[in-house]
Amino acid sequence: MGRIVVEVMPKPEILDPQGRAVAAALPRLGLDGFADVRQGKRFELEVDGEVTPEALEAAGRAATTLLSNPVIEDVVRVAAL
Repeated sequence: MGRIVVEVMPKPEILDPQGRAVAAALPRLGLDGFADVRQGKRFELEVDGEVTPEALEAAGRAATTLLSNPVIEDVVRVAAL
């Protein structure tokens, strides 16, 4: 079985409160040196057999029509694992 990963991130101009909360917590845990944190979503789509170009294209369509909100999010990666 093949697997396709789709990664979705908030657009740069969109406020990311979860990312900000993580960024604020890191120094309290002694984890310094991180300038910013953005939190996104990762989807793994399993396909029968090998990942074909057609399956990647279908995953890209799913990413832009169902897995992301194009108003506030960007699809940053659609790739075979």
